Amino acid sequence: MTHWFHRNPLKATAPVSFNLYGVASSPAANKICNDLRTARARLLDAFTDATCTPEIMKKSSDEYFALLQGFILPLDGTTQENKLRFIQNFKWTDSLQGNIASAQQDAVFELVSMAFNVAIWYTNVSSFWNNETHIPRLITPAEKGRDLEPRVIDTYIVQIQAEAQEVTIARAIELKHNASLIAALSFETANFYQKADHTLNTLDPECSSKWKKYLQLKQHFYMAYAHCYHGQTLLAGDKCGDAIRSLQEAEKFYSRAEALCKEYRQTKGPGSTAKPSEQLFFKKLGTFIKNTLEKCQRENGFIYFHKVPAEAPALELKASYGLAEPTPFELPPLSAQCTPEVYATFDLTKGPKEDKAKAKHDEEIKPVKEPDLKPQKDTGCVVS
Repeated sequence: MTHWFHRNPLKATAPVSFNLYGVASSPAANKICNDLRTARARLLDAFTDATCTPEIMKKSSDEYFALLQGFILPLDGTTQENKLRFIQNFKWTDSLQGNIASAQQDAVFELVSMAFNVAIWYTNVSSFWNNETHIPRLITPAEKGRDLEPRVIDTYIVQIQAEAQEVTIARAIELKHNASLIAALSFETANFYQKADHTLNTLDPECSSKWKKYLQLKQHFYMAYAHCYHGQTLLAGDKCGDAIRSLQEAEKFYSRAEALCKEYRQTKGPGSTAKPSEQLFFKKLGTFIKNTLEKCQRENGFIYFHKVPAEAPALELKASYGLAEPTPFELPPLSAQCTPEVYATFDLTKGPKEDKAKAKHDEEIKPVKEPDLKPQKDTGCVVS
């Protein structure tokens, strides 16, 4: 999968000590701070651990988010902001912007940034996003091109839906499902990739060009699939001339996908470089289009004698089932440690002591060293 899907890098972050000496005026309050520091470090380690499983990731992220919500949710019986929300500074890089971090003294910024990384991690091993609930709560809006900016978030969401459908398509091909269903799923998937590509149109090309090339090559690849399998459906309905024209259109889209693969490899930008054109799943489509077109042309010459239309048959396809649906994400319940009684022992009037380990505002943060996930055996169909 590491050679089939493009992945932007994980966000990197500066260490956070949660040393609220003076403010945390009880043993229980100090324990929450210590547990936050430990849970955060454990979750960050999980991102770089090649042996980490989805179950371990969920446990680690739930533990941290359950504690972090003690700095976000109102715990004093009112609807006012949690008094601890703005007490700790957090610094995160952005997946498209290199190693220079942006900082906000806001626990909600930490929540959405860490949740963003968890979502990216899940895409690397197999997703959830927090744009509707938590991102709008940020006091400081995301700058253009940053990870929490709507265009970037929306592109990730659509791309992940498209990639989930790729697995469905591969499975449908492997199980020899009806050609019309495969054509419809492929067409829907191509449209997802096109939508994701268009969402990035107004983003700075310096940080988005490589990503856009990936989205474009996937769009053309699945348009080739759609026209190829639509051609099979037309042939089964004795519309050989239309079938030939549809397969010719598939050839055109496949050739453009091959060219875009080269352009993608040559384009500089953040993220890993996928190698889809080297995968059997990609190569098999080219052979399949060629063989099916030759079969249609033979049968047209011996049986049908249909005229091949100048325009390709329209793809008015809608998949009736098999479309991927995102799984709703829910934060874990608030940690049992975060009670109103403990909350009351955080005394903001005393103020935290200056943290000597606090990072400089303009310093670079080292990128996350992501594990090298070895690709599984390539069957030519299964891409997950």
